[in-house]
This record gives sequence, C-alpha cells and structure tokens, in this order.
Amino acid sequence: MSIEMQELLQLVVDRAASDLHLKAGEPPIIRAAGKLTRISLPILTDDDTKRLIFSCLSEEQRRFAEQNMELDCGFGVEGLGRFRVNVYRDRGSWAAALRVVLSRMPSMEELGLAPVCKEFLTKPRGLILVTGPTGSGKSTTLASMINAINEKQDKHILTIEDPIEFLHHNKFSIISQREVGSDTKSFANALRSGLREDPDVILVGEMRDLETIHLALTAAETGHLVFSTIHTSSAPQSVDRIIDVFPPDQQQQIRIMLAHSLVGVVSQTLLPKTEGEAGDSPVTAGRVMAMEILINNPAVANLIREAKTSQIYTAMQMGASLGMQTLEASLAKLVREGLVSHKEAILKSSRPEDLEQLIGNQGGRGKTEARSSYSEKSEKGYGSSSFGRF
Repeated sequence: MSIEMQELLQLVVDRAASDLHLKAGEPPIIRAAGKLTRISLPILTDDDTKRLIFSCLSEEQRRFAEQNMELDCGFGVEGLGRFRVNVYRDRGSWAAALRVVLSRMPSMEELGLAPVCKEFLTKPRGLILVTGPTGSGKSTTLASMINAINEKQDKHILTIEDPIEFLHHNKFSIISQREVGSDTKSFANALRSGLREDPDVILVGEMRDLETIHLALTAAETGHLVFSTIHTSSAPQSVDRIIDVFPPDQQQQIRIMLAHSLVGVVSQTLLPKTEGEAGDSPVTAGRVMAMEILINNPAVANLIREAKTSQIYTAMQMGASLGMQTLEASLAKLVREGLVSHKEAILKSSRPEDLEQLIGNQGGRGKTEARSSYSEKSEKGYGSSSFGRF
C-alpha cells in the first residue's frame, strides 16, 4: 500500500471525522457523525499498519511501544492539527486508534453547555467532574472550561494529561501543561508535586486510581478548583464510582470529603442528529450533546454523606430551578425540538418510562419506535426505570 499517514489524516479532516482506525486485514476505517465507515482503499497488511503507525512516532515512542506493546501519545501535523493516538497489538499485528483534536478550541456556548456550567468556573475551590462514555467529548468540554477561565481570570492553571490534547496559551492566566510519560511518571506523582507549584486551578485528565482520586479530593478541599473526568454514564453513578474505589473502612471518610468538596457533575453523551447535518467540530459533527447536571447543594451533600445516592436523581428533578437537569429532561428537550429521534433518545436513557412521560404525547411513528426500543432494552435486562448502583 502506497498511501502515507499524512494523506490518511488529511482525508479524516476533510470528512470531518473524529477517529481513524488502522488494523491489519481491514482498510482504514473512520468514524464520522458517530458511525464507522471503511474507506475505499486496499486492505492493510501487517507491514502497512506498522509503517503507517510508526511514521508518526518518535524513536523513543517506538521503543516504548515495542517494549510495552501499547502506547498513548499525541502529535501534531502542520496544516492539519493535533491528533491523539493509542497504539496497541492486535493478534500479533500493530493497530492504532487516532482521535482528532480540534485545531480551534470551541467555546462553552458552541458546545451547548448549560449556563450553570459557567457558574462552576467562578468557584474558588472544589471538584468539578465531567463524565460520560468514551468518545462523548469530555476532553473538549474540559478544554473549553479551562479556556474560559484563561480568558477572564488571573489564575495559575496546572493541567496533567495523558496525553496532552489541546494546547493552551497564556491569556489572563498562566497555564502549565504536563504530560504523563514525558513530563511526569503518573497522575498521582504530578498531583503531589503540583500542590507545591502554587496552582489555583488543577485539571486531572482522568481519575483512574485510588491514590489519584484521594489526592484530587485533598486538593479540592485545600483551596484549589479541580477538574477531572470519570467514565460513568450518570451523575449519581459518578458519586458512587468515586466512593466504591476505596476500601469499606475508608468510604465514610470519602463520602464526607466528597460532600464537602464537590461543586458539580456534568454527565454528557452524544446522539446522532435527525438530519445528520455536519458541524464545524469533528467531535460533534452530525451529533448533538445531551447532558445531566448535578449541583452540590446542602440537600445533595447530605445524601452523599448519608450514603443515599439512590435519591440523587430525585434531587436533580426537584432542583431544576437551580440549574440541575436529568439526562431524561435533556433528551426530552432534544426530541421536542426535533434534533434527535425518539428511538435514539430511548436508547441513551436509563429511565425510558420517565423519558416517555417528559416527551409527552408526540403521537405517530416516533412514539411507536420509542416503545419498540424500550421493549428491546427490557428484554436485554437494562430497561428498568428504577435507579440503582452500577
């Protein structure tokens, strides 16, 4: 195969795709508007995938990949932008998944983030979580929040990422960006060191382990505004996930710390638009964001302390006037506005019966499709409208 990596990346950018997949035995595959499409090119051989993948790695990165059989890193291509790449072994051959990093950082308004999210940024300390499944735009949301602070506030912002995706430039704030693997050995190491680097704002790319979570909570409690992500599908589940990482004898202490330090949770997901229209952003092209918003007020903090997280969903419903929002409320609004279909909304909802009630009597085919989708989910065992621990 004679095609070069830069040509493939140009094709990805031209088609407003978000991802490129390379693996032996398949042609290059792109993801655009959330859907995978095989490119009309010859099937890749083992040698093709290795040549293409290794062409965008440094000598040090190649050695690391060969020694560890996997690698996370980022790189830039002049005239095209930045890309995040995960290199791995697949049945004895090299494979990779490359993600487009937007060349222009979108604003919070462009991403469709709720106005209350801007209020989070004015807090002097605390923990702000952005959660959602892989590929839901969490990194982009965090980058837009950090950029909003950078444009208006005089802060020292420290980011710890694996890898660095968006490149921030000093505006009103001073920004220090550290990449795991090249600037620090781990999130935990960088956090420990970071607390002595006079930061006002700390971004932790992902809270992956007990030590990182504990350090992030400590930083949030001791006067820093901390941003991070977790791979969870709802705000209440995010609270449970943090607590459940710790041994049972430590969980009550963590509940108290979290109840005291949590500012809010934004749990987001992307759905295909009904028209499938392309947008400016390869992350959201042809898709629209639905989000759940939890604000930690005294009632929510009490539920966290008393291990009553199953009641947080009700608290979000009752807190709509404060800016809280359930995923179902967000999905219902998108359906009523004609941006997403009944069927897609139901597939994303963990409470389809609640969603049906919020949508109201839409009538006709849409409602029939929604009921059909709900029946399919129920048969698979995950269509219950009751919220439980995940």
